[in-house]
Amino acid sequence: MPSPHAVPIHNAKTLGQLIRRTRKQQGLNLETLAGLCGLSIRFLSELENGRESCGLGRVLIVLDTLGIELSASPPDETES
Repeated sequence: MPSPHAVPIHNAKTLGQLIRRTRKQQGLNLETLAGLCGLSIRFLSELENGRESCGLGRVLIVLDTLGIELSASPPDETES
C-alpha cells in the first residue's frame, strides 16, 4: 500500500520537482546537497530540471541522501 504522501513519478520532470521540493523543505542549497551526496552541483541541477539522461545510480544516491523512498508497483497480475 503506498504512503499517503506518495507521489506518482511518470517522467524525469516530476522526479526532479520532487527532489527540488524536498531539498528546499530540508533547507539545503545545491552546494550543500552536492557535498552530502558526493555529486556535482551541475548534475543535481540537471536532475532537478528533469534531464532524462541522468544515471540511475546517481539518482538513487540523491534520493537516499534526502530520505526519499523509491518504490515501484507492478501492474496487477491477471489470473490465467
